[in-house]
Amino acid sequence: QVTLVESGGGLVQAGGSLRLSCAASGRRFSNYAMGWFRQAPGKEREFAAAITGNGDNPVYTDTLKGRLTISRDNAKNTVYLQMNTLKPEDTAVYYCAARSSPFTSTRERQYNYWGQGTQVTVSS
Repeated sequence: QVTLVESGGGLVQAGGSLRLSCAASGRRFSNYAMGWFRQAPGKEREFAAAITGNGDNPVYTDTLKGRLTISRDNAKNTVYLQMNTLKPEDTAVYYCAARSSPFTSTRERQYNYWGQGTQVTVSS
């Protein structure tokens, strides 16, 4: 069982940056690929980024590539999402998810554990 707790969301002006964190409980954090998803108001949840259990080969959705950096610190059981040059359309609840495999996936249904989400609001 894995429990995920996100933090770092908030209100930021367009063009600004935020760093989201997701702390995981449980053992063998490196056995889990980690992903970030987001859900904007009135829209379905969508994939943003993912990283393998050992921190290699990050994957990004094409629409956000270049503005996001996903990373992890397995010693701290934490995964991060650095977001730069934020736009109002980035306003969403951002969710951290863990997959019971060290290999990444962009598919929401392949993630087994989810955090409660953290709100990111970008003002124009």
